[in-house]
Amino acid sequence: RKSLLSFLILIKDCPWFSPTSRHPNRGKMACLNVLKTEIKAIEASFPKTHDRLQVVSASVDELTCKFIDVSGRKHIIHANITETYPQTPPVWFSESEDPKVAEAVSCLTGTTGLDNHLLYQVKLLTKHLCSQFSLPVPKEVETMHVSAAAAAEVAASVAANGDRHGDSSDDSDLGDMEEEDEEEDEEIPLDMEDVEAVSKKARQDEDLGTEHLQVLERLKANQRRDYMKGTVSGSVQATDRLMKELRDIYRSPNFKSGAYQVELVNDSLYEWNVKIGRVDPDSPLATDLTTLREREGKDHILLSFMFKDSFPFDPPFVRMVHPVLSGGYVLDGGALCMELMTPQGWSSAYTIEAVIMQISATLVKGKARIKFDAPKGTYSLARAQQSFKSLVHIHEKNGWFTPPQSDG
Repeated sequence: RKSLLSFLILIKDCPWFSPTSRHPNRGKMACLNVLKTEIKAIEASFPKTHDRLQVVSASVDELTCKFIDVSGRKHIIHANITETYPQTPPVWFSESEDPKVAEAVSCLTGTTGLDNHLLYQVKLLTKHLCSQFSLPVPKEVETMHVSAAAAAEVAASVAANGDRHGDSSDDSDLGDMEEEDEEEDEEIPLDMEDVEAVSKKARQDEDLGTEHLQVLERLKANQRRDYMKGTVSGSVQATDRLMKELRDIYRSPNFKSGAYQVELVNDSLYEWNVKIGRVDPDSPLATDLTTLREREGKDHILLSFMFKDSFPFDPPFVRMVHPVLSGGYVLDGGALCMELMTPQGWSSAYTIEAVIMQISATLVKGKARIKFDAPKGTYSLARAQQSFKSLVHIHEKNGWFTPPQSDG
């Protein structure tokens, strides 16, 4: 099954895994046994009928749960269990755009020792979520526990920093482990809503091209690598949202039809090159783009999107890179004069595709034209940042002028 295959792929490069031996290091197998015991305890405490937290699916490499807030909204939250577990905690991320959920999830990244274990991670997550939404903590958070034997193994693994547990397990223990693996492989009946949550990503992936799937998988691999090295960049909330934005863009009809393209700069989720390839065909800008293709072999408008750790609560910094334009609300250095892109006008509900399409429309509305005789170096990051800073300062003092509807 997919979960078992994922786990085998996950462990094949670990130092404790030897493809020539019949079994991996028995200490690590003991850790795996403890993990399975914890999963069973979590599933028993938070079944699909629980009114606050529900385990949708669980395996040795991923947990998916559903948190139900006071208004009845359901927030899907995932935990990826990496090859360094339990020395490092699971990697949590959420499909929810609620900042309270993002804040609760982000609190799990700095744990150590016993708190790295999945059972204690779920306890902490539930407490943080209830605190964020001003809800009472379910009694199961205090009553959820594993057997005394499993608890002793957990304590031993923490005391040894998870390095090794000795060879106290005999072959009969390993046989029991193999039987548990078979049990893990059994089908778990899900109701329709749970099937929807579990299969959502798989259905989304069907709408993606191979190239774009590879980009998303490479980004996930990079995130896992950086997390294990302790060199994580960005924030949990920004990374989760940007992954969602990129996945949605790859599935978008506008993207697939060539209205625009997106490329990540050096595989960074926080810096994008966006190429607008299609504008209103009746506009002078469209005519200029045709001329640009004939002269320079380029048929698009190149924009740079730079995201901060505080995204989506702060807007990306967007600037024009090429070609140099006159009009179109483009400032000196390439910054854009759009209230939408300022802290005052931005909303975390805006999608990146909506921003791209709005910029495209604004260029046409502002009667943008390509300056074919513009010198190289007209646009730069430093100049764009300076002009944008001045723009924000002016409009903070004077507000924004809304042109009459007759002007478009």
